[in-house]
Parts: sequence; C-alpha cells; structure tokens
Amino acid sequence: MENGAVNGYEMETPKNITIKGILSLLMESIDDDKNHSRSVISLGMGDPTAHSCFHTTHVAQEAVIDALQSDKFNGYAPTVGLPQTRRNELHVVHWAIAEYLSCDLPYKLSSDDVFITSGCTQAIDVALTMLARPRANILLPRPGFPIYELCAAFRSLEVRHFDLLPEKGFEADLDAISALADQNTVALVIINPGNPCGNVYSYQHLKKIAETAEKLKILVIADEVYGHLAFGRNPFVPMGSFGSIVPVLTLGSLSKRWMVPGWRLGWFVTSDPSGMFRNPKVVERIKKYFDILGGPATFIQAAVPGILEQTDEVFFKRTINILKQTSDICCDRIKEIPCISCPHKPEGSMAVMMKLNLLLLEDISDDIDFCFKLAREESVIILPGTAVGLKNWLRVTFAVDPVSLEEALGRVKSFCQRHSKQRERC
Repeated sequence: MENGAVNGYEMETPKNITIKGILSLLMESIDDDKNHSRSVISLGMGDPTAHSCFHTTHVAQEAVIDALQSDKFNGYAPTVGLPQTRRNELHVVHWAIAEYLSCDLPYKLSSDDVFITSGCTQAIDVALTMLARPRANILLPRPGFPIYELCAAFRSLEVRHFDLLPEKGFEADLDAISALADQNTVALVIINPGNPCGNVYSYQHLKKIAETAEKLKILVIADEVYGHLAFGRNPFVPMGSFGSIVPVLTLGSLSKRWMVPGWRLGWFVTSDPSGMFRNPKVVERIKKYFDILGGPATFIQAAVPGILEQTDEVFFKRTINILKQTSDICCDRIKEIPCISCPHKPEGSMAVMMKLNLLLLEDISDDIDFCFKLAREESVIILPGTAVGLKNWLRVTFAVDPVSLEEALGRVKSFCQRHSKQRERC
C-alpha cells in the first residue's frame, strides 16, 4: 500500500457531509476563539441526554442492572440477538420487540422477523447492504438523515432524492418518487416521525406512499427511530401497517423513546405479512450478514424484555409533554426573528427545519457561514441545512431544557440583530 493505493488502485473516501463531522467543526471554531467566555449551548445534536429534564426511566436502569448482576449475560449473544429479545410468545416475554411492534399492527410479527442491531444506524447499514447490487439506486428524502447517503456511498448504491414539501407539512412528493424510479430502483426511504423536519405523516399519506411503492415494485424502508414521539394532530402510525400492500423494512431502537442513545439497542424488522422476505435465500442472506456484525452488549439485550414490559405510560407522556413545551418555545421565539421562519410547526421527533432569509442579513453568505459566525459570536451550535440537504435552511434541535433553549434562542436573536440590514426591524 502506497499513497492510499493498493496494487495501484486508489481507495476513495466518500465526501458526504455528516452531522457529527460538521458539528465537530463548529465546536472547534468556538474552541479556536480565545475571546469566548459563555457556556456553549448546542441545538445541533439530537441527544437529549445532555439535559437533566430528559432522562430514562428507572425501569430501564434496573433492568440493565439486574441483567448485569445476574452474571448470566457476559458471553457472546447469538448473531441475530438473544432469544429473550426475539420471541413474541406472551407466556415467555409479553413486551419483547416483536410483540411491542405488533401492538400497533393489524397482524402479528414473528420472532423470525426481528433482528437486533447496534442502534438504528447499524440497521440502516444492514438495510442498504442487503439491497445493494450493480447499478441499483435508492430513493432518499430531501431533507433527510445524511447517514443514508454515506452508507449508500460505501455500498456503491446510486442515490436519487425526492423532495419533502414544506407547504404540505413536509409530505413526500409522490409524483417525484414515481418519476425518479426505474427498473434498478430497490427501495424508498421514509423517516417518520420526521428527522430533520419534525413532521408526522397521516395514515392517508402513508397509505399513498405504500400504494406508490407497490406500483413501482419497490419496498419501503421505514426509519421509525422517533416512533411514538408525536405531539401534534397526527398520531404516529407505523409504516408496517401497510405491509400487506408493500413489503416494509422497519428500522428502530430504544434510543429516542427511552432516552438511551448510548445503549445502542436497535432493530431491523421485516414487516411483511405476505411473506416476500421469508424466501429462504433472502433470510439466509440476512442471517449471513449478521454473522459479520457485532450486536449490542449481551446484558443490554437481556434487559430489553423488562424495559418493554414494565415501562409506565406516565414516563412516555412526560417526555411528550416536555417536547411539546420546548417545540412551542422554539417556534414562539423564532417568530421574534425576522430573518428566520418556520414553515411547518413540529408535530413530532426532536428537530425542526427553519428557513433563512439572507436578504435581511448583511455579511452572511449562506447557512454554513451563518452557523459558523453564530458559533463564534454567541457560542450557540445550530446545524446548517446544507448538512441535511437544504441549503440556506437551519435544523434546530429542541430536545433541550427550556431554560437553555430560551437562552440559546435569545442569543440567536441578538446575533441576527447585529447582522441585520435593517436593525430597527429586528
């Protein structure tokens, strides 16, 4: 190997933007500024555990402690997960993953439909790896979650983007999906509740997505890592509800609903009552790939049944109430800033897209310039929309304690006032 080449073949690194990458650069820009003295407030990363108002339930903590102290789960787990986390028989585990997901579906998942992953990110990698083949393409939402583009680049999957429509609550542009798909399209990705838009799709829109995918003879990858985190007019409806129309790969995790992203417990589920994924060759391919992967820690897997069975609804309601409160604060404070607007008030997840009006600002060239100058001047981190596919927009995470959120948005307002072309209007 010489100069990055193996036997004369140069290995290329994908140039895709990542959220962690750009947030690290924003933090470095603050660290390089010797004049900053205020505490840094991040509205950039979807990790609510940094704030004391967001913490997991004691049930989850005790389930992990019990599993660890039992001394039964220090060895390797089977490659597709411990049986305790995969069965759906009520007499064994009432709230194991298959049963937990089946509660919201018009059919029952079996344990064979469930595969345990190290967080939802690994589930994304599994899904794209299983679908990759020469000349294949995949349809991704814009704005979206950039890990999909990165995984696709490593798997040589061509990416085609369909727009989410702000004027329609960030619904998927179904006409664009139909126009983009061809004989080499393997799947389309739907993120619901939406990251980065904070939208929650209606039953009717999800059904139209399923019907569109069925006509195109492609499957749907449903990213539901924010499942059940809905606080607006639309309740959360799992895409698997339409599994009888089109095969669905459901991706999810404990991370967001239980506030434990660091535990890395996710799932890859074939929601497919018609049985396409039960083809022996397909099943064997999935199982073989899981032989390569290292799943979550065995004792975390062992804790899953207790976590799913014993978590009280009060815990979930408390989380929803705080997210509703902080999303309201976010939208109300943004109304005080003329150069930033919120086309669609969030109804779920932990983030919202805001539109920048650069015509009202001086010496700000684009969303990236805005975010770096904001970080250096106000010690506030916001993700530029370019990172998720929308130039001159901002992704604001509102999973922040209310006091810090008020302080951060007050600093954003001051920043915009200083950079306004018509300062008296701010």
